[in-house]
Parts: sequence; C-alpha cells; structure tokens
Amino acid sequence: MAALVKGWWWATRPLLWVVQTWDLDGRRWVRALRRSPVRVVFPSGQVVERKPTGPGKQPQRAAAEASPYEQRPKQPFQVSPTQTPCTWEESGLRYDKALPGDRRLSSVMTIVKSRPFREKQGKILLEGRRLIADALKAGAVPKVFFFSRLEYIKELPIDKLKGVSLIKVKFEDIKDWSDLVTPQGIMGIFAKPDHVKMTYPETQLRHLLPLLLICDNLRDPGNLGTILRSAAGAGCSKVLLTKGCVDAWEPKVLRAAMGAHFQVPIINNLDWETLPNYLPTNTRVYVADNCGLHAQAQLSNKASDHGWVCERRLSRLHKYEEEVEEEEDDLEPGAGKAWLPELEVQSYDLDWTEAPAAVVIGGETHGLSLESLQLAESTGGKRLLIPVVPGVDSLNSAMAASILLFEGKRQLRVKAEHSSRDRVNH
Repeated sequence: MAALVKGWWWATRPLLWVVQTWDLDGRRWVRALRRSPVRVVFPSGQVVERKPTGPGKQPQRAAAEASPYEQRPKQPFQVSPTQTPCTWEESGLRYDKALPGDRRLSSVMTIVKSRPFREKQGKILLEGRRLIADALKAGAVPKVFFFSRLEYIKELPIDKLKGVSLIKVKFEDIKDWSDLVTPQGIMGIFAKPDHVKMTYPETQLRHLLPLLLICDNLRDPGNLGTILRSAAGAGCSKVLLTKGCVDAWEPKVLRAAMGAHFQVPIINNLDWETLPNYLPTNTRVYVADNCGLHAQAQLSNKASDHGWVCERRLSRLHKYEEEVEEEEDDLEPGAGKAWLPELEVQSYDLDWTEAPAAVVIGGETHGLSLESLQLAESTGGKRLLIPVVPGVDSLNSAMAASILLFEGKRQLRVKAEHSSRDRVNH
C-alpha cells in the first residue's frame, strides 16, 4: 500500500511543476499589461507612436491610451446662426431627472385644465417643438421644460434656456399629460405673453392691414383657434377678445391656431367699456350677422326666397329686440328708439374698408351681444351679410370670420393697386 501511494505522488509531480510554471508566466503577462508601449505595430502595417507613461498612471488608463481604437470625439451641438455660437457643454446648462412623486410634475396638469390658475399664476403650457420654438423666437419667457430626450432641448436656442428649469421625464409621463394623439416629447411652462413685449415676425409686420377682429362670446376652442389662424393669415393688425370668450391660451385653442398666437397681437378678456381704447382712430365696427331681424327686413320683403333667413333659433338679443318693439307701441314716438341700434345691412362683398375696419364675430350659441351692435352704430358701421343657398344653415363662426377677413384683405389690395396706378399716371 505504501508503495502505491509513493508511486502516485511521483506520477503527479510533473503536473504540479506545470501549474507553477503557468502561474509564473501569468504574472509576467500582468506586468506586461501595466507597461505602456512606445510603438504599436498593427497587422495592417500601421505604426502608432506612443509616449511612455509615467509611474503614476493607472493601469486601466494606460491600457486605454494603448488601445488601437482612438476614442471618438464628442460632436459639438450645431446651432443656427441666430443662436449663441457655443455648444451645449460650453454653455454650462444642467438638467434634472424627475423622480416618482415629483411635485413639479403635478403643476403641468393644473395649468392645462384650470383657467383661473393660468390667470392667477400668469403661466401657460405649450407643447411641441415647433410651437415652443415660435414662442421663444417671439420673446416669450420660459420657466420650465419637461422633455423625454435631450435632443429635443438641444434643438432650442441655447441663449433662451439660461435660468430655465430643465427636467427630464419618461415619455410615458408626457403621454399621460398630453392631449395629442402622437406627443412630441417636450412641454414647456411659459409666463403668459404680453402683446406689448412680444417680437412678431418681420414678414408679418410688413403685411399688416388696417383690419381688426373682435371676438364676441366665442365659446368653442376649435373655432377660436381657427379664427386666430385666419386672422394671422389675412394680416390682421390685432385680435380683441371680450369677456365671455374661451381663453385664448387654452391648449385646444393653441393647437388649432398653429402658432398664430405668436404672429398677431391678441388681447384677451376685455370689457366693452374699455374695448374702444384698443381701436385705431376713426375705426368703423362691422358685425357679421346672418340671422338678424334687421337683415331680413331691410334686404327684401321675401328674404327667405334668397336663402337669407336663418332657420336656427334666434338669439336672445333678437328676442329682446322683438319685446322692445312691442313695448315701443305703447310709448310716445321716439321714446324707445335709443334701445335698438339701427344698422344698415350690406353684402359682404361690397366696399366696407374705406377707413380702418373692425369685424365682430359672434359665437354660434349666444350670437352677437347688444354691446357689439351699439359699438357698430356709434362708429358708423353696418351689418355684413354672407348669403347662403336656401335651406342651408348659417355658416359657423370660424368660416364666417375667414370669409370676411380675406374679403377685407382683397378690397384693401385692390385699393392699393389703384393708388399705385394713379401715382404712376400722374
């Protein structure tokens, strides 16, 4: 038995020597890795000279410097000529990552849904890269940006982002907040813009016309947004919104307007008493009214034959007019005439842009207010009528506003052409 054990020990002895030899070779390889080569020759024949590393350098760093693949340099953020010529890294901007339960995120939905909060805090919410870029270009002041990818922030002017809170959130959170079918991954809270401090596009300013729009009791956000877009396209110099209209800075209005908020001055929530202060001197105010009793009576005794009678329920104003007319029968002649504004009816395609003109568009539900008719009467304005085919309901507010504004633009263009011809002839 002893002989067998002794024989087994002698048989395994060379294997132990091999293990010890491999261990020594491994240590040599480790020491070799710590050295920095002076010259590296690649299989392709390329030779790269390396500076010898000092004794204080870490092995990992030395190995990285000796790697045949050079580290890829960071690409600088390309900015447009209008932006400050510096990269994102050089600007020193920093952003935070939102944690679950971040209270800053709850303020987004509050601003979106609450008009009193927007008016009290003086803040609005903008969504989408194009709308945010238009707002920044017009001089709107940003407060907070929520974004899902850093590239969305890098697309914005760097000089406009200084002092702004940048918060990176998950795209799922933005998707929950957004009303869009396909959210764009960026939302911004801005200070409510002041039309006096805004910088509107130069092309827009060059094409401004002596034409204003007054919105009266417009309640539908989609209609108001479309009207603002038409006002910007026609070259209106100003849009006035009276109390009772939907908030111009509601998200649905912003989406429907497609950036018109930053192309034409918008003055919101005005009283009828102060509204004339925002009109140019000698402005004539016209009202768009297809359902008025005055329009039916003055145009034709058989206005229904021409399709000018609105089949919809007459507004409360017109009912009020009927009641006043009945009461006037019991009064002395001329005693109650002052209650009813007497406005001449005129077809929309006849000339009504002789002086600075303002067009009043009423809401579909409540129609024109008595104050709008009184203002038109005091300025020498008229009722503008857009005839429709018999049996067809009246046009909605957005369509009527678009027709009247672009008709006014056409009339002003024709007058400008005639004036230029007269100057040339003389």
